[in-house]
Amino acid sequence: MKRQPDWAIPADLQPSSQGRGFDLDAALEAVVSVRTEVPEDAFTASTLGTERAGSGVVVRGDGIVATIGYLLTEAERVWLTTNDGRVVQGHVLGYDQVSGLGIVQALGKLRVPVVPIGDSSALKTGDAVVVVGEGGRRHSLDANVVAKREFAGYWEYVLDEALFTAPAHPQWGGTAVLDAGGRLVGIGSLLVEEKVGRKRVQGNMSVPAELLPALLDDILAHGRSKAPPRPWLGLYVGEAKEGLVVGGVARGGPSERAGLQEGDVLLEVAGGSPTTLASFFRSVWRLGRAGTQVPLKIRRDGEELHIPVRSGDRNDFLKKPSLH
Repeated sequence: MKRQPDWAIPADLQPSSQGRGFDLDAALEAVVSVRTEVPEDAFTASTLGTERAGSGVVVRGDGIVATIGYLLTEAERVWLTTNDGRVVQGHVLGYDQVSGLGIVQALGKLRVPVVPIGDSSALKTGDAVVVVGEGGRRHSLDANVVAKREFAGYWEYVLDEALFTAPAHPQWGGTAVLDAGGRLVGIGSLLVEEKVGRKRVQGNMSVPAELLPALLDDILAHGRSKAPPRPWLGLYVGEAKEGLVVGGVARGGPSERAGLQEGDVLLEVAGGSPTTLASFFRSVWRLGRAGTQVPLKIRRDGEELHIPVRSGDRNDFLKKPSLH
């Protein structure tokens, strides 16, 4: 895989060990590089790429690494690299479409510390956190919680309460967000723009770490969450002045097969009229599990149409992890 260019967080934003209520140096060592290769014919190759790189945090002594799921989706090969340059092959245990989290098993000894899993629900706006990326202190920064709120993504994704921090980590995927006690409270997912006072600043959205323990239990036992798979439509939705608009459909997915098109305005789901991304997706999920028929009413070129979509299980469209 391509070597990442050398870079560093500005020195005045890097975390210092002084005055910490935990061993920062140990926590920095517990975050490793996660690099993956995905086949060119994978379902997500065109949107997420075939070479992906980010961070992951060791959460158990037996080499279990938590990261963000899009790094692992359909990955054929995984490498974990410690801060001192040791490379260990990894195996994808699973990734969860609901939370967005992913779990890797190191296939060799990482010999790094473990970060305890915490709970972001105790954090308040303004609380200090450390966002740790692979590569140690130079790739880590002091940040603050700027919001905790619902987040909806256009790819059929909703978090009830996501964690938002600023300033932004420039390589946010899979970063470990640590609270004042050195506990893992979030896994970095996105670069976002946040309003802080009267200004808008770049920050990161992270998935709450308290979702990890139950997911880890399920993945180790079943390879995925034991919750029934949600109905997946295979469309990308945006909020616009005219309402909820289809920005695109997944190739070969349920919406494309049903005839939905880019530019369609979504008016109703099963007779209800959602007005936000989150309410639209939740209206779909309330209809049942994957495979249920989702009746949609849309507007296209000034005409209102009723289009039933036979939903699918998103995981059925993805290449599965294999052990080499």
